Amino acid sequence: MLSDEKLNWLINLIYMKRKQFLVCFILMGLILVSCASDKKEKKQKKKEKIEKALAKTTLIPQDSSITTGCDTSLWRYVYNRERLDLINLCKTVTGVVEESNADEDGDQHMLLKLDPGQETLLTKFNLKKKQGDLVIEAVCANNVIVKKVKGTCEGYTSKIQLPKIGDHIRVTGSYVIDGHNGWAEIHPIMTLEFIRK
Repeated sequence: MLSDEKLNWLINLIYMKRKQFLVCFILMGLILVSCASDKKEKKQKKKEKIEKALAKTTLIPQDSSITTGCDTSLWRYVYNRERLDLINLCKTVTGVVEESNADEDGDQHMLLKLDPGQETLLTKFNLKKKQGDLVIEAVCANNVIVKKVKGTCEGYTSKIQLPKIGDHIRVTGSYVIDGHNGWAEIHPIMTLEFIRK
Protein backbone atom coordinates (compact mmCIF):
# COMPACT_ATOMS: atom_id res chain seq x y z
CA MET A 1 0.00 0.00 0.00
CA LEU A 2 1.18 3.50 -0.81
CA SER A 3 2.00 5.92 1.94
CA ASP A 4 0.39 9.37 1.91
CA GLU A 5 3.74 10.87 0.99
CA LYS A 6 4.19 8.56 -2.01
CA LEU A 7 0.56 9.08 -3.06
CA ASN A 8 1.00 12.88 -2.97
CA TRP A 9 4.21 12.55 -4.93
CA LEU A 10 2.40 10.41 -7.57
CA ILE A 11 -0.52 12.89 -7.81
CA ASN A 12 1.95 15.79 -8.23
CA LEU A 13 3.79 13.85 -10.93
CA ILE A 14 0.57 13.19 -12.86
CA TYR A 15 -0.43 16.86 -12.48
CA MET A 16 3.00 17.97 -13.77
CA LYS A 17 2.75 15.58 -16.74
CA ARG A 18 -0.65 17.11 -17.62
CA LYS A 19 0.87 20.58 -17.55
CA GLN A 20 3.77 19.43 -19.74
CA PHE A 21 1.35 17.74 -22.13
CA LEU A 22 -0.76 20.89 -22.32
CA VAL A 23 2.31 23.05 -22.97
CA CYS A 24 3.50 20.63 -25.69
CA PHE A 25 0.02 20.60 -27.24
CA ILE A 26 -0.10 24.41 -27.33
CA LEU A 27 3.41 24.59 -28.82
CA MET A 28 2.50 22.08 -31.53
CA GLY A 29 -0.57 24.15 -32.39
CA LEU A 30 1.54 27.29 -32.69
CA ILE A 31 4.03 25.49 -34.94
CA LEU A 32 1.24 24.25 -37.22
CA VAL A 33 -0.26 27.75 -37.47
CA SER A 34 3.19 29.13 -38.28
CA CYS A 35 3.73 26.51 -41.02
CA ALA A 36 0.35 27.30 -42.58
CA SER A 37 1.21 30.98 -42.51
CA ASP A 38 4.59 30.29 -44.17
CA LYS A 39 2.88 28.27 -46.94
CA LYS A 40 0.40 31.09 -47.58
CA GLU A 41 3.26 33.62 -47.63
CA LYS A 42 5.24 31.45 -50.09
CA LYS A 43 2.19 31.22 -52.38
CA GLN A 44 1.77 35.00 -52.24
CA LYS A 45 5.46 35.50 -53.11
CA LYS A 46 5.08 33.23 -56.15
CA LYS A 47 2.08 35.25 -57.29
CA GLU A 48 4.00 38.51 -56.82
CA LYS A 49 6.98 37.10 -58.76
CA ILE A 50 4.76 36.31 -61.75
CA GLU A 51 3.00 39.68 -61.58
CA LYS A 52 6.34 41.50 -61.29
CA ALA A 53 7.72 39.69 -64.35
CA LEU A 54 4.56 40.45 -66.29
CA ALA A 55 4.67 44.11 -65.22
CA LYS A 56 8.22 44.42 -66.60
CA THR A 57 7.04 43.22 -69.99
CA THR A 58 4.42 45.96 -70.20
CA LEU A 59 7.33 48.41 -70.52
CA ILE A 60 8.26 46.74 -73.84
CA PRO A 61 6.64 48.37 -76.88
CA GLN A 62 3.43 46.64 -78.01
CA ASP A 63 4.83 45.42 -81.33
CA SER A 64 7.79 43.63 -79.67
CA SER A 65 5.58 40.57 -79.11
CA ILE A 66 5.71 40.09 -82.88
CA THR A 67 9.50 39.82 -82.94
CA THR A 68 10.01 38.02 -79.62
CA GLY A 69 6.96 35.73 -79.80
CA CYS A 70 6.08 36.63 -76.22
CA ASP A 71 2.50 37.68 -75.66
CA THR A 72 2.51 37.82 -71.87
CA SER A 73 -1.13 38.93 -71.83
CA LEU A 74 -1.94 35.19 -72.17
CA TRP A 75 -0.99 34.74 -68.50
CA ARG A 76 -4.39 36.13 -67.50
CA TYR A 77 -5.93 32.99 -69.05
CA VAL A 78 -3.82 30.55 -67.05
CA TYR A 79 -5.98 28.82 -64.47
CA ASN A 80 -4.51 28.71 -60.93
CA ARG A 81 -1.24 30.28 -62.05
CA GLU A 82 0.12 30.42 -58.48
CA ARG A 83 0.95 26.71 -58.83
CA LEU A 84 3.47 27.53 -61.57
CA ASP A 85 6.98 28.55 -60.61
CA LEU A 86 8.13 31.00 -63.31
CA ILE A 87 11.68 30.26 -64.49
CA ASN A 88 11.82 32.17 -67.79
CA LEU A 89 9.03 34.41 -69.07
CA CYS A 90 9.95 33.82 -72.70
CA LYS A 91 11.62 30.58 -73.81
CA THR A 92 11.72 28.92 -77.24
CA VAL A 93 12.08 25.15 -77.67
CA THR A 94 11.83 22.73 -80.58
CA GLY A 95 10.79 19.11 -80.79
CA VAL A 96 8.27 16.53 -81.96
CA VAL A 97 4.75 16.23 -80.50
CA GLU A 98 4.33 12.78 -78.93
CA GLU A 99 0.99 13.19 -77.17
CA SER A 100 -1.90 15.65 -77.26
CA ASN A 101 -5.19 15.82 -75.37
CA ALA A 102 -7.75 18.33 -74.17
CA ASP A 103 -7.76 19.12 -70.45
CA GLU A 104 -10.96 19.83 -68.55
CA ASP A 105 -9.67 23.36 -67.82
CA GLY A 106 -9.82 24.19 -71.56
CA ASP A 107 -6.08 23.88 -72.19
CA GLN A 108 -4.57 21.61 -74.84
CA HIS A 109 -1.98 19.51 -72.99
CA MET A 110 0.85 18.14 -75.15
CA LEU A 111 4.10 16.27 -74.65
CA LEU A 112 7.07 17.43 -76.71
CA LYS A 113 10.10 15.20 -77.34
CA LEU A 114 12.78 17.89 -77.35
CA ASP A 115 15.37 18.13 -80.09
CA PRO A 116 18.92 17.26 -78.91
CA GLY A 117 20.69 19.87 -76.78
CA GLN A 118 17.67 20.93 -74.71
CA GLU A 119 17.64 18.10 -72.15
CA THR A 120 18.63 20.43 -69.29
CA LEU A 121 15.10 21.89 -69.43
CA LEU A 122 13.67 18.63 -68.09
CA THR A 123 13.24 17.76 -64.42
CA LYS A 124 13.38 14.28 -62.91
CA PHE A 125 9.56 14.32 -62.95
CA ASN A 126 9.54 14.89 -66.72
CA LEU A 127 11.83 11.88 -67.01
CA LYS A 128 9.78 9.67 -64.67
CA LYS A 129 6.20 10.70 -65.37
CA LYS A 130 6.28 12.25 -68.85
CA GLN A 131 8.55 9.76 -70.67
CA GLY A 132 11.34 12.34 -70.84
CA ASP A 133 9.13 14.86 -72.64
CA LEU A 134 8.47 18.54 -71.94
CA VAL A 135 4.86 19.44 -71.16
CA ILE A 136 3.51 22.26 -73.34
CA GLU A 137 0.06 23.83 -72.91
CA ALA A 138 -2.03 26.06 -75.13
CA VAL A 139 -4.50 27.91 -72.88
CA CYS A 140 -8.21 28.15 -73.74
CA ALA A 141 -7.88 25.94 -76.82
CA ASN A 142 -10.93 23.81 -75.93
CA ASN A 143 -14.27 24.02 -74.14
CA VAL A 144 -13.94 24.41 -70.37
CA ILE A 145 -15.64 21.53 -68.56
CA VAL A 146 -14.75 22.23 -64.90
CA LYS A 147 -17.11 24.78 -63.33
CA LYS A 148 -14.50 26.48 -61.13
CA VAL A 149 -12.40 27.26 -64.23
CA LYS A 150 -15.24 28.71 -66.34
CA GLY A 151 -14.30 32.40 -65.90
CA THR A 152 -10.61 31.88 -66.77
CA CYS A 153 -11.13 31.73 -70.56
CA GLU A 154 -14.08 34.11 -70.72
CA GLY A 155 -13.91 36.19 -73.87
CA TYR A 156 -10.84 34.43 -75.24
CA THR A 157 -10.22 31.44 -77.49
CA SER A 158 -6.67 30.43 -78.37
CA LYS A 159 -5.48 31.35 -81.84
CA ILE A 160 -2.71 28.73 -81.69
CA GLN A 161 -3.00 26.18 -84.52
CA LEU A 162 -2.76 22.89 -82.66
CA PRO A 163 -0.23 20.39 -84.01
CA LYS A 164 -0.84 16.70 -84.62
CA ILE A 165 1.15 13.88 -83.08
CA GLY A 166 4.40 13.56 -85.02
CA ASP A 167 4.59 17.24 -86.01
CA HIS A 168 7.99 18.92 -85.59
CA ILE A 169 7.38 22.33 -84.00
CA ARG A 170 8.99 25.43 -82.50
CA VAL A 171 7.19 26.68 -79.39
CA THR A 172 7.67 29.94 -77.52
CA GLY A 173 6.13 30.61 -74.12
CA SER A 174 6.82 30.80 -70.42
CA TYR A 175 9.13 28.12 -69.05
CA VAL A 176 7.71 27.08 -65.66
CA ILE A 177 7.87 24.29 -63.10
CA ASP A 178 4.46 22.92 -62.12
CA GLY A 179 4.49 23.15 -58.31
CA HIS A 180 1.88 20.40 -57.95
CA ASN A 181 3.64 17.83 -60.14
CA GLY A 182 7.28 18.96 -60.32
CA TRP A 183 7.65 18.73 -64.08
CA ALA A 184 8.81 21.49 -66.42
CA GLU A 185 6.42 23.08 -68.91
CA ILE A 186 6.03 25.75 -71.53
CA HIS A 187 2.80 27.25 -70.21
CA PRO A 188 1.19 29.23 -71.72
CA ILE A 189 2.29 28.68 -75.31
CA MET A 190 2.54 32.13 -76.89
CA THR A 191 3.55 31.10 -80.43
CA LEU A 192 3.77 27.79 -82.21
CA GLU A 193 5.39 27.28 -85.62
CA PHE A 194 5.60 24.15 -87.73
CA ILE A 195 9.11 23.14 -88.83
CA ARG A 196 9.08 21.80 -92.36
CA LYS A 197 11.38 18.90 -93.17
